[in-house]
Amino acid sequence: MTKEHFGRGPAGEDVTRVTLRGGGLTARFLTWGATLQDLRLDGVEHPLVLGSEDLAAYLGPMLYFGALVGRVSNRIDRGEAELGGELILLDRNEPHATLHGGPQGAGEKNWRIEALTQDAVTLALTMPDGEGGFPGTLEVRAHYRLGPDGLSLDLEAESDAETFCAFAHHSYWNLTGGPDLSGHILIVPADRYLPVDDHLIPLGPPEPVAGTRFDFRAGRAVHETGDAILDHNLCVDGEGLRTVCTLEAGGLLMEMSSDMPGLQIYDGYLLDTAPHLGLTGAPYGSRAGVALEPQMWPDAPNHAEYPSVRLAPGETWRQRIRIRFRQV
Repeated sequence: MTKEHFGRGPAGEDVTRVTLRGGGLTARFLTWGATLQDLRLDGVEHPLVLGSEDLAAYLGPMLYFGALVGRVSNRIDRGEAELGGELILLDRNEPHATLHGGPQGAGEKNWRIEALTQDAVTLALTMPDGEGGFPGTLEVRAHYRLGPDGLSLDLEAESDAETFCAFAHHSYWNLTGGPDLSGHILIVPADRYLPVDDHLIPLGPPEPVAGTRFDFRAGRAVHETGDAILDHNLCVDGEGLRTVCTLEAGGLLMEMSSDMPGLQIYDGYLLDTAPHLGLTGAPYGSRAGVALEPQMWPDAPNHAEYPSVRLAPGETWRQRIRIRFRQV
């Protein structure tokens, strides 16, 4: 376990990097955004996630790379929603939506270290009442651990007023160390997905994946020639901690388990980090990695039929993720 200075944030705050080891993995986390900055598997020379050694990259084109995003991950249409009989107006960071909590989301905050051991770290963040338009002071903690279960993430959050809460982990994965996702096969046991409009806002209820490019049940390439951009939520049935996807490439297999009802898949079509270098020594380009984000459903505050993202005082919002690797 190591702890070191990584850089200074926009307000001059000290950003720290910690290194954990356990379960055959070495992981590096930043206090900025509670970010998974690097992840290595023993016996594999290249990193398994996209990241950078330069904090400036995370303040620019690598925003959200490896971060915990929220209060509410994904998009809220028009940056508004009804809560407690009132219309809540949120700060927008897209023309038609509030994305990942808006311009003051958790992925753009410097978290504090509450606990640190050789194989685990707890990062915490206080999000003030009214920030970005969200009511309630939100206390959130992220517990990362390396061990027999691989990389584990346990999230919990509490608010002193009714609010919306739905965090997501936003790493980009590349199992080969190559410049793109060639050879990456994805399996997702989801029968339904959410169709979206031109602004990536869900149109309504889920629809079957059968016969569409969103059918990953038997395994298919993350991207195939002729495919349009993939940035959609697949609806994963079941309850509790269960496998939500597997990704295989280059002789490695990654299995991701979660207790969330959705999995957002973004194929990285618009990635371009130049001039900032990635962990492989070159900038990342289009489809250099795939984001696999266990989450609640996008725009849930505006869809009463979707799984609820409302959090009341006295309740604790929780999320669990387990990520395992093995050579095949």
